[in-house]
Amino acid sequence: MFKTLVALSRSRNHDLTQAVRDANALPILRQQIRDSAAGVQAARRSLAMVMAHSARERGILTRIDAQISDLETRCLGALAMDRDDLAGEGAAAIARLEAERTTVQAALGAFNAEIATLQHQLQEAERRLRDLDRGSHIAEAVSKSQKLRGVLNHGANASLSDAEETLARLQQRQQIEETAANSLSVITACQSAESISNRLAAAGCGPALETDASAVLARLRARQE
Repeated sequence: MFKTLVALSRSRNHDLTQAVRDANALPILRQQIRDSAAGVQAARRSLAMVMAHSARERGILTRIDAQISDLETRCLGALAMDRDDLAGEGAAAIARLEAERTTVQAALGAFNAEIATLQHQLQEAERRLRDLDRGSHIAEAVSKSQKLRGVLNHGANASLSDAEETLARLQQRQQIEETAANSLSVITACQSAESISNRLAAAGCGPALETDASAVLARLRARQE
């Protein structure tokens, strides 16, 4: 039971952490890109430093080569003058310079190999950083579009539906009022026509509209005959 509770707690913590990450994915991505850009900049500085050391070693190598060439020329001159002592000192100096040159060449080779590796890594890192930057811009644009779509769906569409419903009720009420008004007009017109007919009949204009007793008796006698 205890293990189950621990597993459930860990699962809920993981789900909560994942939910927080998902909800803040864009800010997290932007910060990670800034961190990556800082790392790329540090890699550029490291490459520049290694290249500076390599340039210094090349300068030392050039100086050593020049010194060796100069000493060889002077040793040859000393041998031509039968100054073996001077030629021997020159040869010892040349030997020391050649040993130093070997060391410098080894260091220069190591620097060159490191430069090639760093350049390859930096180019790859810069490419990935550019891809991340483009991807983040696209993701941000899509996120803004989705938010605007959500505003339209939950805001504008809801308002439009409410407005359409209100308009339908208004039109229905107006139609009922118009029908009632038309009916009232018809009733009023009929009543007015009936009133005029009664007045004309009462004045002896045309047949009477109401049947009186004498007329009823006359109709009955006619049926007896």
